[in-house]
Amino acid sequence: MLLNSCARIAGALLASSAIVAAANVAYANGQGTPVEPAPAPAPTVLEPAGPAPAVEAPAPVRKAGWGGFYLGGHLGYGWSAENDDEVFNFDTDLDGAYDDTVFTSATPPANAFSPGFCGGAATSTSPTTGCDEDKGGFDGGLRVGYDWDFDGLVLGLVGEASMADVSDSVSGFSTTPASYTFTRELNYLLAARLRAGFAFDNILIYGTGGYAYGDLDRTFTTTNGANTFTGVNNDGADGWQLGGGVEYMLGDHLSLGVEYIYTSLADDEYFVAVGPGTADPATNPFLLDNPAGTNIQRSDDRFEIHSVRATLAYRFGQ
Repeated sequence: MLLNSCARIAGALLASSAIVAAANVAYANGQGTPVEPAPAPAPTVLEPAGPAPAVEAPAPVRKAGWGGFYLGGHLGYGWSAENDDEVFNFDTDLDGAYDDTVFTSATPPANAFSPGFCGGAATSTSPTTGCDEDKGGFDGGLRVGYDWDFDGLVLGLVGEASMADVSDSVSGFSTTPASYTFTRELNYLLAARLRAGFAFDNILIYGTGGYAYGDLDRTFTTTNGANTFTGVNNDGADGWQLGGGVEYMLGDHLSLGVEYIYTSLADDEYFVAVGPGTADPATNPFLLDNPAGTNIQRSDDRFEIHSVRATLAYRFGQ
């Protein structure tokens, strides 16, 4: 009896334990009061990105350097300035002043050069046929120089020797009738100039100017066969040059360009001494004021030359 009672009590306890365990399982499976889920993590808030740091553009780099020593040359065309208004100046009393007029022995005296003058070489003894115009020609030479490149500001020196087929003539006509022609022709030209310009990458734009010396051939021709004519002070002429140009750097060492040069040479010393020859001092216009003769000089005392050239240079660099 007692054993039976203990068995019943133990069975009840086991049944109660089973019922509690089953209830716990039911709650966990959502069959009872739901088990609250774990709270979700708070959303992450992204702060807006700030402005990207500014990136400075690299400074432009010039592709060519113009500094250093170079050798080169030029080839082009040269011509003399027009002188259509040029005349002759006369010193009939040989006092050194060319301020006289050559008169004839007629009564009243007349201007012996009243027919006039023309620019160029006479084609006859009369101005009515005109004069041959001066023509330009070849202009070529060699040069050597050195440039300093101060970050685009280019300064330099250049020496040059050139030859040019350029001449300049003026003619006068007397009442005899006779023609008289002064001609000056350039044999060669030496120059020493400064250069200054600005470089933009491979392009250099510059101005140039300096000293020039010209070796000249001066001649005097006439149809007058009575008097003698002697050229005096037939030497070279000093002067100056001025111009400018553009150069383009083809590679590391070679540059090609074009330039214009104006040259002005002083030609104020040369004159022609007219002597008696076989002329009669009593009637010859050149001998009336002074039996020794008359000196003649052309009125334009500057030999002006224009040149347009293509240039080529090999640059050794700094």
